[in-house]
Amino acid sequence: MKKTARIAGVLCVTLGAPIAWSQELEPRAYSPAPIGTNFALAAYGHSTGEVLTDPAAPVQNIDAKLNLGVAGYGRTFGIAGHQASAVIVAPYVWGDVSGDVFEESRSVSRSGIGDLKLRVAANLIGGEALTFKDFVKRTPRPTLGVSLSVSAPTGQYDPDKLVNIGTNRWAFKPEIGLTVPRGPWMFDLFAGVWLFTDNPDFFGGVHREQDPMPTTQAHVSYTFKPQLWLAVDGTYYWGGETTGNGIPANDRKENARVGLTLSVPVVKGQSIKFNWSKGATARLGSNFTTYGVAWQYTWFDR
Repeated sequence: MKKTARIAGVLCVTLGAPIAWSQELEPRAYSPAPIGTNFALAAYGHSTGEVLTDPAAPVQNIDAKLNLGVAGYGRTFGIAGHQASAVIVAPYVWGDVSGDVFEESRSVSRSGIGDLKLRVAANLIGGEALTFKDFVKRTPRPTLGVSLSVSAPTGQYDPDKLVNIGTNRWAFKPEIGLTVPRGPWMFDLFAGVWLFTDNPDFFGGVHREQDPMPTTQAHVSYTFKPQLWLAVDGTYYWGGETTGNGIPANDRKENARVGLTLSVPVVKGQSIKFNWSKGATARLGSNFTTYGVAWQYTWFDR
């Protein structure tokens, strides 16, 4: 019974973690667009490898195979003369996690609705609110923007189960982003920090807290023609140590990931993005690989 409870506690924190961090590589997140731009998206991601664990637990051979399906909608608009945007996405997660505890193998499977995500952004410098007609006449220049991402505790969660899809807490990420175009090249640099509310009903009746987690991103992309571009991506994040009932878990993160993103036009108004990422360095977890594909349909207000 104690062995089962131990791996239950370990696997309880793993199912959503790789999916969340793999989505942190987002090139051109602050690129300007004309106001009245609408876009619908559908995406799929598959992650395999190690996941976040309790380093004090005697767990070996951690392996996860996780899948993420996403449906979303976004729109650009103007605020005080600046271009802004809002995006909402609804995820569905399914997968398996396994590991060895005291030389005994354990595995769990789960599927269900994940936590709802919302991102609101505004370009403060170089991102004026322009109609489509005026936007195509503009000369591209550097932009500086800010955003707030919110993860709401709407996902499937049961504190009596060993593994959950949802996190049973809110998370917020304020971020600032700089985008610099140079001919066909584009350079992105983002810096933000994840802030977490407490989970008062973690597995086993534990009150779980998590420290803030600063994060940075850098991207270099090259545009071959409209909607056809390739980006080299990188992210680094640290901190985020958790505490259960006042006892630190000694699970501070200090991890880096690298990846590639390719956007390909399909027909007018539609494009497909392919992405790949993997762990580069990891103090704890993040040594996993992700493959993803996303379809996006874009249309403009008349």
